[in-house]
Amino acid sequence: MKSIILLSGPVGAGKTEVARELVNELDGPVANIEGDKFWFFIAKGGRELGQKKNFRTIMAAMTAAAIPYVMAGYHVILDFSIPPWFLEAACKIVKKREIPLDFVVLRPSEKVCAERAASRAQGQISDYTPYRELHAAFDEAERYIIHDDTSDAATVAKLIRKGLDEGKFRLD
Repeated sequence: MKSIILLSGPVGAGKTEVARELVNELDGPVANIEGDKFWFFIAKGGRELGQKKNFRTIMAAMTAAAIPYVMAGYHVILDFSIPPWFLEAACKIVKKREIPLDFVVLRPSEKVCAERAASRAQGQISDYTPYRELHAAFDEAERYIIHDDTSDAATVAKLIRKGLDEGKFRLD
């Protein structure tokens, strides 16, 4: 059975670029789910529920959306800032189906993330201050982190593929 690859990291880590390259690295059919698109599914009342609840709802929805793809034989890449505290919930979502989960964290330095976020064509973030806490939240996931400030997305995707093959990112 293929796995769900939770491709995570702070804002500006390069997840989306790396996900696109990782599609080419994986064998067989691949589904690439960009979690940011799930924000647009909230049509009304989202502010009333609060940012944290919406964040949790989006992560649960995209994890659940990946299940039919894996069951059909796809590798699934979930591209989103999935913090380590969500891993327990993700494992519960896929447990019944015994779907393997891999957790890959891209974690360039905060400086690099802030520069990338500021230079985006869409969704430009000029003040990274609100994202510092999220950047730090990945400290507890050291086993799954790729620290790299300089490699291009294709090189990082190759590193991830190697780690996936070796079982480095598999959640137990």
